[in-house]
Amino acid sequence: MHDLTGFQRDLLYVIAGLDEPHGLAIKDELEEYYEKEIHHGRLYPNLDELVDKGLIDKGEKDQRTNIYNVTSRGRRELEARRDWEEQYVDL
Repeated sequence: MHDLTGFQRDLLYVIAGLDEPHGLAIKDELEEYYEKEIHHGRLYPNLDELVDKGLIDKGEKDQRTNIYNVTSRGRRELEARRDWEEQYVDL
């Protein structure tokens, strides 16, 4: 997780929170959070990098739509990040 950008971490959190989201659903969630447009040229290369790192899986919903799921490794990374954050933030 330490080698991810903040945007990639946000992608991982969004995918973990949705049920087999497709790219546009992920894009919509991030645009709501960031309050600005997320371009395809930013979104999809970062999704591919998360796939390459083994943090998410990419599958096909149909011939035009990919879906994404967090892998068990991705979930472990999210849990480790949460544990680390809790050392410093007590809400």
